[in-house]
Amino acid sequence: MSSGAAGSVERVDEHLSALDAAVDRLLGDRLTGLSNDDIVHVLQRLERSMRKLVAADQQVLVESAERSLHAVFDVRSPVEFLVKTVRISESQAQSRLRSAKDTGTWHDCRGEGLRAVYPDTAKALREGEIGLKHVEAVREIMRQVPASVDDAKREAAEAVLAMVARQADPKYVLRAGLDLLAYLNPDGNFSDADRARQRGLRVGRQRADLMTPISGLLDPQTRALLEPLLAKMARPGMNNPDDPDSPSGDCEAEHLDHDAMVRAAARDTRTTSQRNHDALQVGLRHLLGSGALGRHRGLPATAIITMTLRQLEEASGVVTTASGGIVPITDALRLAERAHPVLVLFDHAGRPLHLGRAKRLASADQRLALIAASRGCTRPGCDAPATMTAVHHLIEWDRNGRTDIDSLDLVCDGCHALVKDGPGGWGTAVAGPGSGHPGRTEWTPPAHIDPTRTPRVNHRHHLDELFGILHGVITARNAADLQAWRAEWDPNFEGYRHRRTGGGGGGAAAGGEVP
Repeated sequence: MSSGAAGSVERVDEHLSALDAAVDRLLGDRLTGLSNDDIVHVLQRLERSMRKLVAADQQVLVESAERSLHAVFDVRSPVEFLVKTVRISESQAQSRLRSAKDTGTWHDCRGEGLRAVYPDTAKALREGEIGLKHVEAVREIMRQVPASVDDAKREAAEAVLAMVARQADPKYVLRAGLDLLAYLNPDGNFSDADRARQRGLRVGRQRADLMTPISGLLDPQTRALLEPLLAKMARPGMNNPDDPDSPSGDCEAEHLDHDAMVRAAARDTRTTSQRNHDALQVGLRHLLGSGALGRHRGLPATAIITMTLRQLEEASGVVTTASGGIVPITDALRLAERAHPVLVLFDHAGRPLHLGRAKRLASADQRLALIAASRGCTRPGCDAPATMTAVHHLIEWDRNGRTDIDSLDLVCDGCHALVKDGPGGWGTAVAGPGSGHPGRTEWTPPAHIDPTRTPRVNHRHHLDELFGILHGVITARNAADLQAWRAEWDPNFEGYRHRRTGGGGGGAAAGGEVP
């Protein structure tokens, strides 16, 4: 720890050492001699202690946020700072920061402690009576309290929820909270502000089967816009991807063969939710094809899918979209039936051939080529897809940089701000012919991240490299082979590093760096 404010640092370090020692002693204790009642007592005491640690964790989170440590260490957000610093998931980081916002003690400009958003809940957490899930349950109910409810009733509601949380599990807090909402708003009167506060649509991460969960709440206006689309396109027999004779488009279109629709409806075994899904897909396809969305980052708003010639010939595998999604090749070929294909030629290193233009802004052709080659932000570890990036000059334009395809690449706005002079800045350059990835954009981290300042490339958007590493692990013949693979793991979590073997060997190792 830092030597600044030595007394305080030593005191905190002493507390943490005592905590570690107590946990180590607890881990060393044998529990076989304890009675059943003793085990219950230990469970309850341990839970109470862990809940208090959540409150202590919030103190540290508040301090780091108020100091803007994520900006000090050139990280884009407090969430990413937590993910990289303590190696937790993004969802865990978001949950902990949300709870710290609601129940942590924040400070004003004079350093005075502010009242917590949910003070009674915060007190219960500090005393170890409730945990994070209780806090989340209280927040879920409180955010549904109508804006018309006065402050006194709102504060009383939070106090009641905190009292219930001290005695019950989080699920019961939610049930009790619904009864409380009915008491606070017996007539069910919700304002536009209440509805606007709750509106939202969450598109989750793709699962292993490539399906994507969606959840959220639509406001009345959005529902009113959605219902006609479903009424026209989700009718039984319409837009059925499993039935090649199913009519497509609008069920009330003049050219529609109504007899064919009736026959298709008789064959339609889809559920209502499946018909709604298929109708939404057709509606989105029509919207993108209409040109009504204009342009996005210099290109027409449309779906951009990249595939290799081998994938096209074999019709197998998966491909990526410019927004970072993964699509099975069979689905990609169905989308391509109505597409405007663009041919981009690459060299043997997988980089696009020259499409240079003597102007500052990259052309649409150059951006398409970069999307096909880089697929997303090129900074190591960044997973921003191509749709969230801009074209970056590897040598800045004001330093005589060229707008040629071999001098450009994709960088998201947050990472672009990291490219700067000074001790905290990153550098970018094109990897040379002797590199494991010739032509790719290498990023050189600042010394506080990597004292050796070793250039790195981003592997996040290149599934073929991931498959290479899987192949290498799967085909390792013995424990020595696996140990050799583990020895190549990059401690900076930027992927596996493999030395080029001069063309010999097979599998992933012969190809240079792979993730």
